[in-house]
Amino acid sequence: MSPAKVQSPQEKASADVPSQSTATLAEIARAAGVSAPTVSKVLNGRADVAPGTRTRVEELLLLHGYRRRRGSTAQSQLIDLVFHELDSSWAMEVVRGVENVAREEGLSLVLSESAGRLTPGQTWVDGVLARRPVGVILVLSDLTAAQRAQLTSRNIPFAVVDPAGDPGDDVPSVGTTNWQGGLAATRHLTGLGHRRIGVVSGPSRMMCSRARVDGYRAAMETAGLPLDPALVREGEFSHEDGYNAGLELLRLPEPPTAIFAGNDLQALGVYEAARELGLRIPEDLSVVGFDDLPLTRWIGPPLTTVRQPLIEMAETAARLVLDLSRGQQPATTRVDLATNLVVRSSTAAPRV
Repeated sequence: MSPAKVQSPQEKASADVPSQSTATLAEIARAAGVSAPTVSKVLNGRADVAPGTRTRVEELLLLHGYRRRRGSTAQSQLIDLVFHELDSSWAMEVVRGVENVAREEGLSLVLSESAGRLTPGQTWVDGVLARRPVGVILVLSDLTAAQRAQLTSRNIPFAVVDPAGDPGDDVPSVGTTNWQGGLAATRHLTGLGHRRIGVVSGPSRMMCSRARVDGYRAAMETAGLPLDPALVREGEFSHEDGYNAGLELLRLPEPPTAIFAGNDLQALGVYEAARELGLRIPEDLSVVGFDDLPLTRWIGPPLTTVRQPLIEMAETAARLVLDLSRGQQPATTRVDLATNLVVRSSTAAPRV
């Protein structure tokens, strides 16, 4: 006589739910040993649920693929927009793009910042569940698998703008042709006759940074130029890190005659470093940025840069989220908008 198998609490809860792919709220409640209103509180992000109960209910929602029926609860007329950092004109361009679509649709915008983290905290997720927005747009951010499951079970669609890493085929995302942009920037400089070209990269943890540097390397190799590791610097996408990296490059025994910066803020930092060392742009140093922020037209000299269509990227992500909220499936989950080189006055042939 074989001993009876003892079920774990999770196995018992799973057995209590019918085997169909999507369980009802009442069935989830019965399996969790709680009332249907308690499950509803968890779904709506209410705070008055014990942590252990919340965890048990969330596990069952994920296990049985629960998905709230579209239109079963009233949505707020909101779009949630979350940044890893919200302190630059780059972010304001993205806000402007989402706001354009929100205004057309009669929606309001909720802005959040994850304090530099590439994944927002659980407090933010709980707030989203309580607000019940039409959709969520994440900028240079991503969600954990558990956070994605929470939004999916509540039928809250989301998309990522300029994803920091590979979001996966199942996550809608909007980016730009970063590799092609890095290639075009560097080809412009090699075409002017530059041979020692430095690069100030963004952080390597971000996919866009790596792609821009890869484009730089491809252009250098195509031009038959050596790749000197001493000419490559990495930092955050900030004026300060562009300034520090610029000083390091320009103080080398054999400094570069041109620098490709990972974004416009870094390029402005390179401008400051050049001025501090008594170098003139473009007579002594050519500089190329990336983004084409509005201010790059008005600085002296106006910056040659790679235009990243930030407003259009944000508008595309907003429309993608709205389509998903209406039950429309996109033809593709990954959209990459084209970059293009904008030549101004910060680049010239190197001094002989």
